[in-house]
Amino acid sequence: MAKPVWKGTLTFGLVSLPVALYPATESHTVRFHQLQRGTTDRVRQRRVNERTGEEVPFDDIVKGYELAEGQYVVVEPAELEEISPGRSRTIEISGFADLAEIDPVFFDKTYYLGPADPTAAKVYQLLVEALVHSHRAGIAVFSMRGREYLTAVDSADGLLELHTMHWADELRDPQQEVPDLPARRKDFNRTELATAEQLIGMLAVDWHPDDYHDSYEERVRALVEAKADGREITLSAGAEPEATEATELMDVLRRSLDEARAKGGGTGRRGGGGGGGRGGAASERAAAPKRAAKPGRAAKPGRAEAQEAAEAVEDLASLSKTELYRRAAALGVPHRSTMTRDQLQYALKAAARPRRNLGRAS
Repeated sequence: MAKPVWKGTLTFGLVSLPVALYPATESHTVRFHQLQRGTTDRVRQRRVNERTGEEVPFDDIVKGYELAEGQYVVVEPAELEEISPGRSRTIEISGFADLAEIDPVFFDKTYYLGPADPTAAKVYQLLVEALVHSHRAGIAVFSMRGREYLTAVDSADGLLELHTMHWADELRDPQQEVPDLPARRKDFNRTELATAEQLIGMLAVDWHPDDYHDSYEERVRALVEAKADGREITLSAGAEPEATEATELMDVLRRSLDEARAKGGGTGRRGGGGGGGRGGAASERAAAPKRAAKPGRAAKPGRAEAQEAAEAVEDLASLSKTELYRRAAALGVPHRSTMTRDQLQYALKAAARPRRNLGRAS
């Protein structure tokens, strides 16, 4: 059982809840030591003065902020310690944000947030259920291990989760970072777009994370075991797929549809690295309660809400942007917060368009 990495109090309004923070993930990467070839001698890194080549004691190392080449402002570790935020005793929720409005790029690391006092069980459970029903997350800033974090407190599977987040100024502008990024277009050939949507529908799967695994790690372990046993294994890389040309796009889409039909696409099959069926596992999961919406993902709308929104797409041109946004939320349209009024109209029409099931063989 993991030890908590932080203990304190979670507050919202005048409500206080003693909580403890636990790591939600662990790395299972295969670890290697560095050795000199032909020996079992470990190779270790040292802190060396690049001018003299001599090793520098840790106590003689200070921080340097480079103003210009070769010009530094020297900062002592003790000076940084004096201005560090220290350790918060409280996670004070300042407000509750719609989970669907938080872009997944903001999320960094996830922790489990458990009750630190058995007497606080009722308050803990109340917050869990309130977050589930509201589809919102508590936003808070708190300090841990000498750093200040922007966080979101979410609810899933009967427990609270705390997600550390990136600050807004840490996000890179994709228009600046991604070269040759094509502008969004609406003039696609209708047949191409409809065929692509059909293919996506036929390849749809239910999200079961345990169906996926790290195949690279398995290959590394197999390589280590084989070499330990004195065996050789053959390693081969697959051929690099060629880019699809625009002139052959429709043909490639149709062939993809044919391949998906041959594999039983459109029947709710499950994909991923785990592969293979698992007997009645799928039906058992289907009967289980649905998990709360995850960060950056809109909760699936209720059937009545989706029907209401779908029936009202005819008069979109007369609606305000606020009303368009409300209907987009009811239909679970992704990225709606970044859309213009025209884009919202287009997305609503696309979301309400009936889709035929072409994936079942007659």
